[in-house]
Amino acid sequence: MSPVSLRKILNKKELPSLLHNLVYQLNIAIDVELVDGTKLLSIGKQTNENRYPIEMSGEIIGWVVGPEQATLVASLLSLLVKQEAEKKVLAIELLERYQEIDLFDDISTQLATSLDTRQIAQLVLQELSRLIESSAGMILLLSQDAAAFEIIAEFGEFFNDSHPEPGKGIIGNIVQSNRAELINDVQTDPRLEAKKNVSAMICVPLRAKERVLGAIAIGTSKTESYKAEHLKLVSIFASQTAIAIDKALLYEQSTKAAVQAQTQTKKLQKALHELQLAQTQLIQSEKMSSLGQLIAGVAHEINNPVNFICGNLRYVAEYAQNLLHLLENYQKFLPIVPPELELELDNIDLEFIMQDLPKLLDSMKLGTGRIVEIVQSLKNFSRHDEAEMKAVNIHDGIDGTLMILHHRLKADIHRPAIEIVKDYAKLPLIECYPGQLNQVFMNILANAIDALEETMNNAPHLLVPPSPHSPLATPQITIRTKVIDRQWAVILIADNGPGMKEEVIHRIYDPFFTTKDIGKGTGLGMAISYQIVVDKHGGILKCRSQPGEGTEFWIQIPLNCAVVAPTEEENYTSASPTAATILPHIPDADGFIPSTIPMLKPTDLLTRHTHLIQRLSQHNPSVETASPDEIYQMFQRHPISLKLYATLLSWFYYSNPT
Repeated sequence: MSPVSLRKILNKKELPSLLHNLVYQLNIAIDVELVDGTKLLSIGKQTNENRYPIEMSGEIIGWVVGPEQATLVASLLSLLVKQEAEKKVLAIELLERYQEIDLFDDISTQLATSLDTRQIAQLVLQELSRLIESSAGMILLLSQDAAAFEIIAEFGEFFNDSHPEPGKGIIGNIVQSNRAELINDVQTDPRLEAKKNVSAMICVPLRAKERVLGAIAIGTSKTESYKAEHLKLVSIFASQTAIAIDKALLYEQSTKAAVQAQTQTKKLQKALHELQLAQTQLIQSEKMSSLGQLIAGVAHEINNPVNFICGNLRYVAEYAQNLLHLLENYQKFLPIVPPELELELDNIDLEFIMQDLPKLLDSMKLGTGRIVEIVQSLKNFSRHDEAEMKAVNIHDGIDGTLMILHHRLKADIHRPAIEIVKDYAKLPLIECYPGQLNQVFMNILANAIDALEETMNNAPHLLVPPSPHSPLATPQITIRTKVIDRQWAVILIADNGPGMKEEVIHRIYDPFFTTKDIGKGTGLGMAISYQIVVDKHGGILKCRSQPGEGTEFWIQIPLNCAVVAPTEEENYTSASPTAATILPHIPDADGFIPSTIPMLKPTDLLTRHTHLIQRLSQHNPSVETASPDEIYQMFQRHPISLKLYATLLSWFYYSNPT
């Protein structure tokens, strides 16, 4: 059936009058008929039987009956039919293009909203199977090294058991050539390697940014099923799919890169934290080593003469008693004193000497006993010869620390004495590092004394007899101990000083953070205390304080630290399990804020590093032009700088520093 109706053409408004004028000018009569003889138009009285065809694309769709001049009418009608047919084809093509544009706009919108490669591929195959007759289809992606294909979406069965490989078979060769192909007889294709379940197929590479991502292929069991327009349609789908998949792959890569960057950031933060801990530990080690050696040496040097004095005082007392007894006997047997001797006795006041000498010897015994106690306290505090854990009485360590700080507790012209209130529970011997715990007690007690002194200096009106209800009527430090659950020993140290704000409590464990004036504090005391209690002993350190209400520290350590304390190597890689279970910055039921892992900002650490180099250059102005050996010699003269610098470099350049 012709796509153009001759009847509709002749029914057009202007054509009949045009034909009447033409026939009148030619002075002829014509009839226009369909192929089957149906008469559509008659002009004049027909006397001729000649028939001239009206053709369209070689096909006769009607006749013009008339004399020879009627051929002009037949040619005119053939031309009109041809134009009408072309208009109709063009309209159909425009409609198809509009449908394609609408279709691809919809597909593009759906593809743009997805960032999952498999979801994109499945959506494309669904649309293709709906538009093009097909029994199987698949979308493949090339691996990064272009050595293998990955099927990310498929329907039907393209192959029985085989799998497409780059450079092999029909699909592999098409991808390698980077050129789309339509094959209407697959079984006769020389590139066929494995048996396929399709007889005709279309395969189009997925290209994005001048590189091939993979391929899209559809097939059917019928030969000669596909035409050029099908190949064009699949090619358009392939271009849209390649763009969407490329975007999805970039998103996946950026996501992985973000995860890797986040992981690397955590590693760097961990390394920074561990470097900062190593720095404070080095400073602590150097400080405690020097302090321990000094105290142990001083105690040893004092101990020898004190022992000599203590050992001889007993004999001195006996000799004095014997001499006084002998003198009394002389007085009995020689009651009359010669004049020369009487004058001498008056000059030396013998009676006073006889009364005061025993008292003097007793006071010397008390003084030497006090020196012995101080020496023992110094030895207990330093524990220089005790690097391993041992079972000790915690109360002895606290009392020894108070003995060393006794000079700061006494009253002076600026303030009254600081009262120490002890509430000791019965504690068993505790397996711990006693020297390090003594350092914790020293840090916390010294800070409490500093706070009380600062308040007294800033409030001199409290030095006149203060009100008994005033919190600082008597500056006071309270020390309490107790046992919890038969597993933990708790030491609470509280003062009635000025207290701290919560934001200060959160930072007191940060290395180099201090609220004291310049030159009065290093900011390392509480950071070192944190490491000793939490990392070294697997314990808990927390604090509660309010401005004007004093400060209290809670020190909790296991009765047997050897069971739960991490090894030295673990100290660098993880915090203690006990401490890790405490939520930072959240006060507990008693109002205590747990200690948090002290951290240095990168800028702080680099500042310390800069200061370290500057300090070295002050001693050696030529450090910039010095050779490595000369720099090492400079460091050798300042061991703590060498240790810090070596640790700093090891954390930046080695994944497993030692």
